[in-house]
Amino acid sequence: MESNTGKGKLVCVTVASGFIASWIVKLLLLRGYIVKGTVRDPNDSVKVDHLLKLDGAMERLQLIKANLLEEGSFDQTVDGCEGVFHTASPVAFNVKDPQTELIDPAVKGTLNVLKSCAKSPSVKRVILTSSAAAVVYNGKPLTSEVVVDETWFSNPDICREYKIWYTLSKTLAEDAAWKFAKENNIDVVALNPAVVIGPLLQPSLNESSAAISKLINGAQTFPNISFGLIHVKDVANAHIQAFEISSASGRYCLFGTVAHYSDIVRILHELYPTMQLPNKCENDKPFAPVYQVSIEKSRTLGIEFIPLAVSIRDTVESLREKNLINF
Repeated sequence: MESNTGKGKLVCVTVASGFIASWIVKLLLLRGYIVKGTVRDPNDSVKVDHLLKLDGAMERLQLIKANLLEEGSFDQTVDGCEGVFHTASPVAFNVKDPQTELIDPAVKGTLNVLKSCAKSPSVKRVILTSSAAAVVYNGKPLTSEVVVDETWFSNPDICREYKIWYTLSKTLAEDAAWKFAKENNIDVVALNPAVVIGPLLQPSLNESSAAISKLINGAQTFPNISFGLIHVKDVANAHIQAFEISSASGRYCLFGTVAHYSDIVRILHELYPTMQLPNKCENDKPFAPVYQVSIEKSRTLGIEFIPLAVSIRDTVESLREKNLINF
């Protein structure tokens, strides 16, 4: 993986301690980049120690305090950077106040980072971590005949109707980013990954890995849902490729595969025959169909998607190592 594509180049990663962000930092350092990572508190060892231990961190990683909701708090951080990776956005599915907990940090946070980038002549491109959530909820039923692609945009009214607040936050944040980028002539590339799994660098469980840990930690049934999954290394690599490949533009759907929860249970059974897993679905309805996603465009970033079974195994081994599952 080591190459010197980034030798001496300065880039910024927002909220660098997150699941995807930590991997982006790791791969940037391996490629020789100098990285400024923003975190809420650089002195919070639980949140930042895993970053400080990365190869090259001692020489080329600087952690900086920044608050997403404070306009101007990214001005100094992005100044001098050629690329800005804005990965920061809260992920939560049980919220009391969606506006405060999800929507404001996602939308205002994105705009605050972009405003800082607009002031800095050094910034050549902003890579925005959006989400498949901002793609698939446009009102079309997700049947097995459907092929989702980059022209799909989630509909905020549908998100509000179904009270899918995380989806709404990602949809509104991406909308706001495109509008601001156009008005201020900023080169933005958006990546829309499906549910991201794989090994954790940070010590705590994140929401997407919880999709797998719940099945192992005593769930009685599995949900009747089909969804996209992708390995975190593919996502991090795609971010860096989207910065390095000058012709990259627009948005990219990052889906390694689309699977039903029953497929994940089946793969877990095959990998770990003695593992106690739920053997029935939460309802008697037909299984949610597995829809298709076009990966033509994401292939142009040079991503060879890691197979689902490998992604699941990497996730389980990582959760086991961190004592986040018991079996």
